[in-house]
Amino acid sequence: MKTWAVRLHPGQDLRQELTKFTQEQRLQSGFIVTAVGSLQEAHLRFANGNTAQIFIEKFELVALSGTLSLTGLHLHLVLANDRGQVMGGHLLEGCLIYTTAEIVIGTAENLLFKRIPDAMTGFSELMITPINSN
Repeated sequence: MKTWAVRLHPGQDLRQELTKFTQEQRLQSGFIVTAVGSLQEAHLRFANGNTAQIFIEKFELVALSGTLSLTGLHLHLVLANDRGQVMGGHLLEGCLIYTTAEIVIGTAENLLFKRIPDAMTGFSELMITPINSN
């Protein structure tokens, strides 16, 4: 496994920056190891939803998980507000950093992740291919 540590700054878009990082590093099988930080605006899609839910308030970034590849990212985000209420969903563009985001990213060098259309779900789903290390 290879790892990177990334720090995002106030006003940066979390999803856009992770997409940019994935492309710059040419990640074929990336994943989020850990992430902490804060947001000033959140755009999430909730389970079985079709539209973005937009929240403009300060949040703690409690958890971020998912996969990163050149064919797409699939990321879920968990946030807590100033009352300790927690919500989570599918990470969309528009999640803006408040003070910081500290993210550790790993890659499985023996795997290839590819997103392909899945007729059963109607979404681009993850296809995992082992890479021969010989």
